[in-house]
Amino acid sequence: MTIRVLMTRRIPELTSGMDLSIMPRLNELLIKLRSMANVQPGYISGETMHNVEDTSEYLVIGTWKSLEAWHNWLKNPKRAAMEAEIDDLLGTPTVYRVYSYD
Repeated sequence: MTIRVLMTRRIPELTSGMDLSIMPRLNELLIKLRSMANVQPGYISGETMHNVEDTSEYLVIGTWKSLEAWHNWLKNPKRAAMEAEIDDLLGTPTVYRVYSYD
């Protein structure tokens, strides 16, 4: 059963006093995370979009061959460590929602 995982991240607005020095590290982590996902068993594709009405919100849609493949990736310790660092940089957790096709 193919699934899609919707992940939302909030990147603080520049007007809220966000420290721009985090951006290079954030971009580095996001690129590494995507590169790691690309070689995971069961990974099909991913895309990242920016909300045009809420400039602080980004949406990542990952497509996986199965819920099991997604859970294996979610439990990956290297992925978890990178996700924790991303969440720490942003000051807010990534939100996951998993959907299946009917």
